[in-house]
Amino acid sequence: MLLSSLPWVFLAFIFSGSSVAQRVAQDQPDISSQVGEVVTLNCQYETRLSSFRIFWYKQLASGEMIYLIGQVSSSQKARDGRYTTDIQRSRKSISLTISDLQLEDSAKYFCAVWE
Repeated sequence: MLLSSLPWVFLAFIFSGSSVAQRVAQDQPDISSQVGEVVTLNCQYETRLSSFRIFWYKQLASGEMIYLIGQVSSSQKARDGRYTTDIQRSRKSISLTISDLQLEDSAKYFCAVWE
């Protein structure tokens, strides 16, 4: 099957955060990609503490929020199925990589930091 004949997956990324974290924000536009591809979403953060937890969620068109993956700041990477997170401490950046995109990945994505 040709890649161009595959269905498109639309990913919207918006920022979110906890009341105790100083700031989390996204710096990229919505992403359109194709089934089977790999995409990476990035989130910038600012925290008061060196130890924190990161959570990624997606929100379906119905409004339902689905937890995807979490990670503690002491580990650089975490993986769960098709989801991988990576902390770049020097850039205060957290990424979520979704491999083998599926149609059900079409959603809004949120990152959250909990101190």
